[in-house]
Amino acid sequence: MDFITPVELPGSLPVLKHTDRLLLLGSCFAANMGAKLVDAKFCCDVNPYGVLYNPLSISAALREIILGKVYGSDDLFCFRNCWHSPMHHGDFSSPDAEEALEKINGRIAAAHGRIFHTDCLLLTFGTAWVYEQKQTGRIVGNCHKLPEREFTRRRLTVDEIVLDYTSLLSGLLARNAGLKAIITVSPVRHVRDGMHANQLSKAILLLAADRLQAAFPEHVFYFPAYEMLLDELRDYRFYADDLVHPSDMAVRYVWERFSAACFSAGTLQIIEECENIRRALAHKPFRPDSEEYKRFLGQIVLKIDRLNGKYPYLDFQKERELCHIRLKA
Repeated sequence: MDFITPVELPGSLPVLKHTDRLLLLGSCFAANMGAKLVDAKFCCDVNPYGVLYNPLSISAALREIILGKVYGSDDLFCFRNCWHSPMHHGDFSSPDAEEALEKINGRIAAAHGRIFHTDCLLLTFGTAWVYEQKQTGRIVGNCHKLPEREFTRRRLTVDEIVLDYTSLLSGLLARNAGLKAIITVSPVRHVRDGMHANQLSKAILLLAADRLQAAFPEHVFYFPAYEMLLDELRDYRFYADDLVHPSDMAVRYVWERFSAACFSAGTLQIIEECENIRRALAHKPFRPDSEEYKRFLGQIVLKIDRLNGKYPYLDFQKERELCHIRLKA
């Protein structure tokens, strides 16, 4: 007896490997998947601008990364004793302008150094609603709680998104012919817009993704995370307490479906071994200073060494440092 209607996964999704270089941009759902990829020891840069919700802010961030833009004080504004960038999430804001610029420019420089060697972009569109600064006419990535009177709020069209990304992807592919892009639509509902307006917004994003896939059939792919949560899971037990964001269980479920679609058996084996090391380090010992625990840590170091011997491109620097700190304690 079936209790769910499974969402069919496209058979043409790219197969990702640990040697691939990934760049993730978009909504908090991109951050969730990015955290899973980082834990699985993939080489990836997750949201170098922080969380971005609308497609045009994501494409603007990508263009700035391509150009290697260097932010200056004129690119920031001060509000409530804090310096902000209208393109960046509040994680980059600071009471000190130089500190904010250092964080912003450091992430852009790192992403710029990798962009033309990136194997796969994973882009998560959250909403088609945007806020344009009345003073500049520019779509912002984050309003930083500025008064709404300073913005014009409008909904993007399908054509607007497709035209923008057709130009962006064509330019990227001219420099990096092997680039793949996986687009997802975030299942997080923007209830502030109202349920009907949220559905219209998601429909625009879905149609835009479909048009881009048709325009770049060898390079653009769609992963149905939105459909999995709304059509396959379909239950509030798969949402967090706010009834808007996916629960940890839902994130794990989508990650498992993504893994099954995009990873080979060999890659899944590496992920399992990395997860075993991560779980072992998360273990809380009864006596951290005991010889037994130190032997346990030594065994973890040996596992890391063996795995790195087979796969030298896996980065276990943090795990090694943690083991050595605990061994000296």
